[in-house]
Amino acid sequence: MTQADDRYLIEGFLEMLAAERGAAENTLQAYARDLGDFREFVATKRARLIDADDEVIRAYLAKLDHAGFATSTAARRLSAIKQFYRFLFGDGLRADDPAASIEGPKQRRSLPKTLSEADIDALMDAVRGRPGSGADPRQIRLAALLEVAYATGLRVTELVSLPFGAVTGDTRVLLVRGKGGRERLVPLSVPARKALDDYLEVRDFFLKGAGPKGAPFLFPSRGKAGHLTRIRFVQLLDELAVAAGIDPRRVSPHVLRHAFASHLLNHGADLRSVQQMLGHADISTTQIYTHVLEERLQALVRSGHPLAREDPSA
Repeated sequence: MTQADDRYLIEGFLEMLAAERGAAENTLQAYARDLGDFREFVATKRARLIDADDEVIRAYLAKLDHAGFATSTAARRLSAIKQFYRFLFGDGLRADDPAASIEGPKQRRSLPKTLSEADIDALMDAVRGRPGSGADPRQIRLAALLEVAYATGLRVTELVSLPFGAVTGDTRVLLVRGKGGRERLVPLSVPARKALDDYLEVRDFFLKGAGPKGAPFLFPSRGKAGHLTRIRFVQLLDELAVAAGIDPRRVSPHVLRHAFASHLLNHGADLRSVQQMLGHADISTTQIYTHVLEERLQALVRSGHPLAREDPSA
């Protein structure tokens, strides 16, 4: 079998991904690049893809590590290799799967970027303190978006596409439909309820421009979707960050979501409650915030545990 035959195997694998799994074009191109790089490495070992064993795969991963590739890149390429050889094995083109026993590089999960409570206060002051903010419907809407985002930790898509019915019942909570169609109730803070009440008084300003397609949404817009887009909300946050004296690169809807979770935990909330409010299906996703709990618990032990005192007799 030649290198041309190896390319044929990769093409067969990509055709399977497209036909059976409906893989997107970008995904197929990424797999083609990753497997093409591996194929070139295998060729330097005077081997072929169809014959490569686990030692060749391990050598390839070692080469990536030595070259300084990010752990995430190595993990992605190994995933492509694993799926490729699973395909060959499943189709009877190989008698074994040389990648089956190979574990991917351990990835360190980075801590989420967040904002301090002082940063949040600065953003709130900026949106309330802009000239004409008390009368400009756009500023009133931005204040409501900011208050609700920080008070609930909603994903940006959940926020901008909130149905109008989400606030027509009990104004103490929002009914949110999240990922997988799962519904959850999220409590609203008093400032968020006040900001929403103020916004509802001027909502018709945006509804007139949006027309009938905007009627079902809490934040209607003349855009194609009928509601405010996530891109427009990001732009508004950038402008607000500049007004607040904060680097816009530090502010995003997702960072507001992280701030919501971190600040709740810092003030005594338990991880399970935060999981429910964030809409995480698995608490393991929420456990990225355990660094906040650890810091708070360490401070509690230092201040309240008798064995933590410098003078045992004190």
